[in-house]
Amino acid sequence: MSDGSETVLISGASSGIGAELARVFAEHGHDLILVARSADKLEQLADELAKDHSVSVSVRPADLSQPGAAENLHKVLRREALYVDILVNNAGVLEHGLFRDITPRDHQRIVQLNVASLTDMIAHFLPDMLQRESGRIMNVASIAAFLPIPTLASYAATKAYVLSLSEALENELRATGVTVTALCPGLTHTPMVDQAQDHSAGFKLPSMVVGDAAAVAREGYRGCMKGTPIVVPGTLNLASTLASRATPKWLVRRLSGVLGRTTI
Repeated sequence: MSDGSETVLISGASSGIGAELARVFAEHGHDLILVARSADKLEQLADELAKDHSVSVSVRPADLSQPGAAENLHKVLRREALYVDILVNNAGVLEHGLFRDITPRDHQRIVQLNVASLTDMIAHFLPDMLQRESGRIMNVASIAAFLPIPTLASYAATKAYVLSLSEALENELRATGVTVTALCPGLTHTPMVDQAQDHSAGFKLPSMVVGDAAAVAREGYRGCMKGTPIVVPGTLNLASTLASRATPKWLVRRLSGVLGRTTI
């Protein structure tokens, strides 16, 4: 990696918000370690970023949903003397539909990647940051973290975990030199969301309410570098999350139930 720059590890970097985050960090001169399952997509993105921004980009194909993947990645990077200054946990998966219609294996896949793997990544890379008394962690959650959403029950629950964990760690790590940011985008044009819409005849939303991944990445970058605990891109999304925290739980459940049923 080039001298003097902070190194950023981004999981789920092959497309969507992850790829846009890689572009934003590269634009600001950060060296990158890109992690995702698709080696071809990572290599293509790495070539683009190295050419456009003259940064060093390391590609690490890995399936973080597999037990032990975070530990193996950490060990390999340590052997190569590659140290992560900024950890961006973006890898995630979504399944849309009634809970009973989603297979047990798919529910487990959501929990494994969105919760277990994210936690494992932090557990392995945080100690290095604490030893150096410097570092940043950005966990990509969702505005779904703020309320239960029928037809996205498992996904929303995992994102609530990500938000809660991020807030707790932000508090624990004050005065250590390490900051934690939860990025909570609304619905965003990404392959994951587009695939969910393609698989469900009812899950169609007007383009005006679906955000732009590049804009989300820019807000996430600014919040991460400032150490902002929670970043909610978009005025409408921010207003909805603030309202959900001030609204009685019974009413939140009622409204989210109506919202969830309209997507079936």
